[in-house]
Amino acid sequence: MDTVAPSCEEIEEMARKTVGDLPHAFRARAQLVAIRVVDFADDDVLEELEMDPFGLTGLYDGIPLTEKSTFDQPMGPDTVWLFRRPILDEWAERGDVTIGELVTHITIHEFAHHFGWSDDDIAAIDQWWT
Repeated sequence: MDTVAPSCEEIEEMARKTVGDLPHAFRARAQLVAIRVVDFADDDVLEELEMDPFGLTGLYDGIPLTEKSTFDQPMGPDTVWLFRRPILDEWAERGDVTIGELVTHITIHEFAHHFGWSDDDIAAIDQWWT
């Protein structure tokens, strides 16, 4: 079991590996989504979602592919945000998964928002979901 807390850069590497391991049909489009890892979500985001800073491990910021229109004016790139400190807290509290497994699970969950996946779609890709 892992015992050293990874840096933001190491968590980003784990998330990018997860994207690289997605089924071929999704990989190219997923690679167009920015991945950002920071310690916590911004206060504005936490306030908007009415969440505690340690309660949010990841966030998809963008318009899901199932809702995109040629009329949309993008305000920025679609982005998957991962929040290091809440991820580390969940990892420590759980004690039954590796940090890599947890980052993979959170990353897939956030990309599910991007692709508009159903629970069954997620379960086909993330065995932890079942």
